[in-house]
Amino acid sequence: MKTSDFYFDLPQELIAQDPLEDRSSSRLLLVNKNTGETKHEVFRNVIDYLHPGDCLVLNNTRVIPARLLGQKEETGAAVEILLLKRREKDVWETLVHPGKKLKPGARVSFGDGRLKGEILDVVEEGNRLVKFEYEGIFEEVLDILGDMPLPPYITHKLKDKNRYQTVYAKYDGSAAAPTAGLHFTKELLRQIEEKGVRLAFVTLHVGLGTFRPVKAEEITEHHMHSEYYQVSEEAARIINETKQAGGRVICVGTTSCRTVESAADSKGVVEPGCGNTEIFIYPGYRFKVLDCLITNFHLPESTLVMLVSALAGREHVLHAYEEAIKEKYRFFSFGDACFFTDDFTKNSTSAIIKQ
Repeated sequence: MKTSDFYFDLPQELIAQDPLEDRSSSRLLLVNKNTGETKHEVFRNVIDYLHPGDCLVLNNTRVIPARLLGQKEETGAAVEILLLKRREKDVWETLVHPGKKLKPGARVSFGDGRLKGEILDVVEEGNRLVKFEYEGIFEEVLDILGDMPLPPYITHKLKDKNRYQTVYAKYDGSAAAPTAGLHFTKELLRQIEEKGVRLAFVTLHVGLGTFRPVKAEEITEHHMHSEYYQVSEEAARIINETKQAGGRVICVGTTSCRTVESAADSKGVVEPGCGNTEIFIYPGYRFKVLDCLITNFHLPESTLVMLVSALAGREHVLHAYEEAIKEKYRFFSFGDACFFTDDFTKNSTSAIIKQ
């Protein structure tokens, strides 16, 4: 299967540049994963298509303000550093720009010297190891000096950092948000729980590899980036109990999906624990845990479109995207959502809750 099989033409104006004021007022395209049938909705009404006994799996990672703008100490030249992964307490693997100026031994300064760093080494793919020096707590310094590492296709400046976090974000570590979760409000989650849907929180720290294009012509030749995940005993128990009782496991976002599929054994039992995953899900993959998926609209030829196609079939996905483009849905991180489901039947329990 070729990467070009997952191409579609997306008008630039449909790439959402800003989040909506009300998270849950995004549009929602329902897609029957078996037939390809579609239906148009508003996101807050997703509750109507959830059944008591279902389980929503949500990724509670928190995006760190990982983009640092500063100067090279010797020359004052402007530099940009993007934090990717903590290697030791004060040593981070980073992306740097401009790379040619930042060789081992070079020193950089941010916020009038409030944070300083030294380039220690050049590692895989030209990334740099940087040792930071500061007073106080690193995360607090970063909160003051760092910017949110928005995807390259978003050119507008984010007015409120919290709009690139889910309302249930808890554990620092991501360089990008698990954006399917951005549509949920605390109130909507409360209503969903009251309906009898269980919530299972897992953690996967999203890396910038999420935005890395697939350069291989054949998708099987693509090497997936590694990301850290953690599944608690409670989350594993809730997911396993849901499966055993015949409920549906509905992952919110591709990161939640990749987490539970990585943590499951060959029989589909989710095991608690942590580790790094390089799981690459594309058509032909047999899901062990996931039944349905709530996700955003993804980039052409991306691993995320391939994952969704593994669930609903490439033709169904591309047809749904074609319809979304025709109806002018908003795409990517701040855009609208898709619910790949097996049932369009509205469940009356939600009507009782909303009264």
